[in-house]
Amino acid sequence: MTLKECYDAMGANYEEVLGRLRSEKLIQKFALKFLDDPSYDLLVTSMEAEDYAEAFRGAHTIKGVCSNLGFTKLLASSSALTEALRNGYTPEAAGLLEKTKEDYAATIEALRAFQNTNS
Repeated sequence: MTLKECYDAMGANYEEVLGRLRSEKLIQKFALKFLDDPSYDLLVTSMEAEDYAEAFRGAHTIKGVCSNLGFTKLLASSSALTEALRNGYTPEAAGLLEKTKEDYAATIEALRAFQNTNS
């Protein structure tokens, strides 16, 4: 699997991030670091604990990383969730969390597949 194929599999914009970072090696380095980012766990555990300030922080961090890495699909869902949590819990946050979880799983699956075929 190529890095572009990985980006396609996760619904991300490879060309946009390549235009910004200018190096496939840099993109690969930072994209694979996403596998170890603790923000998703912070988001999920904080939502379960009803700590919406920390959940907001987790969602906001995911949104920022996805923006920098061109993870378009996960960016959209985490951005919507961030806005829903900006002032605490909102009824729409639960549904947006589920969409973010789906998009996160697809992103992680694509990154692991890329990592496994290129290690």
